[in-house]
Amino acid sequence: MNQEFLQARIIATQAMIVAYEDAAAALASGVQSYTLDTGQTRQTVTKLDARGLQATIDQLYNRCATLEARLNGSGVINARPAW
Repeated sequence: MNQEFLQARIIATQAMIVAYEDAAAALASGVQSYTLDTGQTRQTVTKLDARGLQATIDQLYNRCATLEARLNGSGVINARPAW
């Protein structure tokens, strides 16, 4: 994948994180329902959806971290001590 594509996906994912966190914060502050507009879809969430919102936020953070690792060329290295 090219860098421009990955950077665009990171920006889109970060925007979705902000939208979902705003919804979760509004529900936590006492609002009974909140209209969540991600730019692609629009849905109304209530306090009953709070657990699902948090799961989605966690998935988005994981996706963002994966995309950033791909963009920056990060990988996992397993090393053993030399002794």
